[in-house]
Amino acid sequence: MNLNLRLHVTLPLILATCVALLITGCKNHYGEDGKPADDNITAGSNIRTLSAGGSTFIEPIIDRWDSDYGKSHSLHINYLPVGSGGGIDRLRHGYGAFSASDAPLADDQLQGLPAIVQFPVTAGPVCVTYNLPGLKAPLRLSGTTLAGIYAGGIVTWQDPAIAHDNPGAALPHAPVIVVHRLDGSGTTSIFTNYLSKVSPTWLNKYGHGLTVNWPAGIAENGSNAVLSAVKGSVGAIGYLELRYAKVAGMPVAAIQNRAGEFVEPSPASASLAVNAAIDILAKDLRTPIVDPPATAKGAYPITGLSFILIPKDNTGLNGDQAALRDYIAYALSTGQEVAEQLSYARLPPPVQQQGQALLSQLTQGGQPLK
Repeated sequence: MNLNLRLHVTLPLILATCVALLITGCKNHYGEDGKPADDNITAGSNIRTLSAGGSTFIEPIIDRWDSDYGKSHSLHINYLPVGSGGGIDRLRHGYGAFSASDAPLADDQLQGLPAIVQFPVTAGPVCVTYNLPGLKAPLRLSGTTLAGIYAGGIVTWQDPAIAHDNPGAALPHAPVIVVHRLDGSGTTSIFTNYLSKVSPTWLNKYGHGLTVNWPAGIAENGSNAVLSAVKGSVGAIGYLELRYAKVAGMPVAAIQNRAGEFVEPSPASASLAVNAAIDILAKDLRTPIVDPPATAKGAYPITGLSFILIPKDNTGLNGDQAALRDYIAYALSTGQEVAEQLSYARLPPPVQQQGQALLSQLTQGGQPLK
């Protein structure tokens, strides 16, 4: 890779991290070695502060849990939304008490890392938002049409495939402006897993992951940037977490599921998708749950789980591993009660119980937690 190309690839990621630091009010602080001073008791108080980072998808509910849990526990989670890829990088470099990712690590990705415990803590829909001012009813898209848009094969809103999905709709005579994530994103992983399930062409050409070789569109760092790009351009379409779209008052598309229904994203329709995956999740919680079977009536097909990733043993946390265990236990129980308020889906009881069982794997200095 030549120097110009390296700068082109790395500078946006560096700038994105700097912007994230600014918009979160400089949430992280740093020690003398230049690394984040991740885990400590705040000076002059009894509040224990744990640093974490990763998924933008999960940030709103982590912030809510931090606020609610902190009312009765002396713990503060200093969370930096750098994207799932950024969270995994932090994990690899030993930064922070935990990372969050909407794309859990597969077995081959765990090689070379200390033992990691991965907890699903919430679930939710990845929605498709758009800027089509003349459209009265929600845009409807089949999986094939959505894959065609992101593959660059559908370039105008007058395309027959879009018209077929939206009979009688007043679609504009305008180009389709595709917006996607540039940074390593768990939202991208969920979205491209879905495209790969519904389109063999997409799977064979582009695949799925935190990043893919996008064939078309405008690249943006983070969900807020995707949202701004869509809001700023008539004819634009992008994907992001439902919470971001709702707060901004942006419309979201109804996506066709395997039952043939065009379903809008919501906590209820996402819950139906998660519940349809109970059996496969019992075998491996990391299994993607997109595109549920036709028997899952009313299920929103672009739904995923979001994970907290914790080193199984951490000798340097000075008791923080036990505090973190208790926090995760809260997130998997009482914390689920606020999910729908924030546009997430509650984890089904069997998944909550699987997560709670994983807590017993956490150790401190090689010893079971007290």
